[in-house]
Amino acid sequence: MTTRTLYLIACAAPPARRLHIPISAAQEAGWNVCTILTPSAYRWLSEDAVGEIEALEQRTGHPVRSQYKLPSQPDVLPPPDAMLVAPTTSNTLNKWAAGISDTLALGLITEAIGMQIPTVALPHWNDAQGRHPAVTRSVQELRAAGVTVLLGDRSQGGFIPHPPRYGDLDAYPWQAGIDALPA
Repeated sequence: MTTRTLYLIACAAPPARRLHIPISAAQEAGWNVCTILTPSAYRWLSEDAVGEIEALEQRTGHPVRSQYKLPSQPDVLPPPDAMLVAPTTSNTLNKWAAGISDTLALGLITEAIGMQIPTVALPHWNDAQGRHPAVTRSVQELRAAGVTVLLGDRSQGGFIPHPPRYGDLDAYPWQAGIDALPA
């Protein structure tokens, strides 16, 4: 029986179209996976991939969340033991580091820092976005707050940004994100 709950939080980047990969890997590692999408990622998956939201719900056994619930509504997901934010966009990373929680995904990951929930961020952006000074500051800030940001040396499990419009989905290091979660 699975007792550890992982929140897989996905942003609107091309790897989000392959969430079955980290879900399967996390389940094989003993995680009960709950999927949370940014509003843009939800739109991508619900409009571009007919039936994808339902497939994710069937795969995990939990509803896919993308918006805050009303105060009168019960929580439909179990509390997380860890979070994997993958793919993490530069937009989400910068808002997260600034403490902005204007979406459910951001609210959960900003709160995770204060709750000391182990959190791993696996970026996906191009090298032009990565050269913006806010990205470097945000990575440093999140790492100082205890977030594992897998950016850099691929031999160490990090994501290396690609040139604009030349990302290779097959090279996205999903397993590095799963491997960085607490044992």
